[in-house]
Amino acid sequence: MRIVKVYTKTGDKGTTGLADGSRISKDDLRIESYGTVDELNSIIGICRQNILNIPSKEQKLLDTWLFAIQNDLFNLGADLATPLSSRWEKMIVINEFDIKQLEKIIDLCQNLLEPLHEFVLPGGTLLNSYLHLARTICRRSERLIVSLSKEKEINPQIIPYINRLSDLLFVLSRWVQKLVNIKEVTWDKNMGVRALNNLKD
Repeated sequence: MRIVKVYTKTGDKGTTGLADGSRISKDDLRIESYGTVDELNSIIGICRQNILNIPSKEQKLLDTWLFAIQNDLFNLGADLATPLSSRWEKMIVINEFDIKQLEKIIDLCQNLLEPLHEFVLPGGTLLNSYLHLARTICRRSERLIVSLSKEKEINPQIIPYINRLSDLLFVLSRWVQKLVNIKEVTWDKNMGVRALNNLKD
């Protein structure tokens, strides 16, 4: 695929083209769905640029995982942008094997972590926070895709993949914290602004 021109002006009236050439409104739920997947891909790219503080062996491992996920998400977005009836021959779509692969990574990292006894908050390291941000965007994309699936027929493996990916991003946020030996930030229900006693009236 060769992109010759960035601007085409075809979307100036608020519509965009799907993979089969049909045009729909830019605020259509299908566009919201794969647009949010694109947003998720972008934040994972930011995560990849912030792995330098973890040990070199795990850096390479994490970067390999995240790069593979970015490519999956691009394929997944293309799948969402293509009505099932318009799929082309040899089109790469998310399948059960991809989901199993995510589960293997989750299990690998989870086996190195202590059980959680309280909820954790984003923070402690920049990478931890970015992975949590990626997780929340992943959850938002999941909600949109679930809504889309109620209106249009989509690849049934997409929702399980996105669901498992959000689990993986959560586990990775904990895993990278352990690698740098920094304690996780935990939720304290009593430590809200009401507990601040150094504020002047």
